[in-house]
Amino acid sequence: MRESKTLIIVAGGSGLRMKDQVPKQFLLLKGKPILMYSLEIFNKFDPEINIIVVLPESQIKHWIKLCAEFKLQINHEVVIGGDTRFYSVKNGLQDIKDDGLVAIHDGVRPLVSLRTIQNAFETAKSFGNAVPVIEVNESVRELTERGNQIVDRQKLRLIQTPQVFQVSEIKKAYDLSYQSSFTDDASVYEMIEEPIYLTEGNWENIKITRPVDLIIAESILNASQTE
Repeated sequence: MRESKTLIIVAGGSGLRMKDQVPKQFLLLKGKPILMYSLEIFNKFDPEINIIVVLPESQIKHWIKLCAEFKLQINHEVVIGGDTRFYSVKNGLQDIKDDGLVAIHDGVRPLVSLRTIQNAFETAKSFGNAVPVIEVNESVRELTERGNQIVDRQKLRLIQTPQVFQVSEIKKAYDLSYQSSFTDDASVYEMIEEPIYLTEGNWENIKITRPVDLIIAESILNASQTE
């Protein structure tokens, strides 16, 4: 029997750090809203995956308009988000009726690769969860009470999405009370004392939060089209 797969795309951003009135997930990247790239790559991974897009209530009408304008043909549900990412993910999880695997992805990571998605689902199928990461290639210092100190970057990893979990288990984690330390889904999940399994991400899978990120993403897409 085919295991159910669900995708929750969390897209609750504003345009503040982008210095733009348009929410960052709706900004155009090579002529297409950033958010649509995620729907397309996951639909390519599995055309039968159930897709849930979590948006602030005030942005839903605009998203519906964009779907019509750009003729988006990928079926998905839209769920109203919460005040924080934690509550937005929780609202998305509550919309899932069956068990199986769920991938939780940032709506402003349009360049996630098929390989990263496949690695995450395969690892989660074997071990119960998967969090894609990349190595740190710059020196890192930690702020301390005395000033700062060097940190061994070989022991550090940068976290990406999609983070994939067994639905029933991640729902248990999101039944916990919110904490400010919950910066991603893995930080919530490990609070139920479950180990986190890391898998290989891709360097292009950047999170677009500032104007320079949009320039980098456009350059990556231009380069990929000339290869």
